[in-house]
Amino acid sequence: MADNEMLVTITNHDDDEEGLGFGEEGPEAKLRLRQPVMAFFHIAFRAAAILIYILCGAFGTGFIPSFVTVIVLLALDFWTVKNITGRKLVGLRWTNYVDEAGESHWVFEGRTGIRAGGRMPERRIFWTALIVTPIVWLLLLFSTFVRLNFQWTILAVLALLLNGANLYGYVRCKLGHQPGIADASSVFGSGFASLIFRAAAAGVPSMGRGDNNAANTFSHQV
Repeated sequence: MADNEMLVTITNHDDDEEGLGFGEEGPEAKLRLRQPVMAFFHIAFRAAAILIYILCGAFGTGFIPSFVTVIVLLALDFWTVKNITGRKLVGLRWTNYVDEAGESHWVFEGRTGIRAGGRMPERRIFWTALIVTPIVWLLLLFSTFVRLNFQWTILAVLALLLNGANLYGYVRCKLGHQPGIADASSVFGSGFASLIFRAAAAGVPSMGRGDNNAANTFSHQV
């Protein structure tokens, strides 16, 4: 059964989200992180997973404890980036739900308004971590494959799928809401996108669709 996909525009009506806070007047305010805690957790779990993967593989630590630890960190990272940091740092979100007929719907959302896309430092942190991490896992995958260390190769594949799912989801949100770009699905092959979405959503909780502070306007439906 083919999945249905929607692009959604979120118009935020919360004044606190749209304007500068007290003491943030001035051009230098845009160069400061508005949400440093969110930026920290956007990087923390994925960096910890990579570090533990490298150290445990290098020092010959037991595979099972290392596997469980890295998987937990990857799941925490996937859930945090998908449900929290994307929405808070750059105003984007993607999710999936199943309707009463049993059909799966993928929803790609983008915020409009002054804070659409977030501040420049937050955008740089978000997109740099989102793009660099799958590249690092791809290099680790090749490394373990060349050394015929297939146990660690499987773990690298799982990490690449989870990080690739978030990367594809947010690229779809970003490009799908840029003027002149009707469909971002051509960025990656549809077969690869379907694979990483299903692999990532299989064991990781998805986010609810409700938002009390947002008015949703559907741009178009495929």
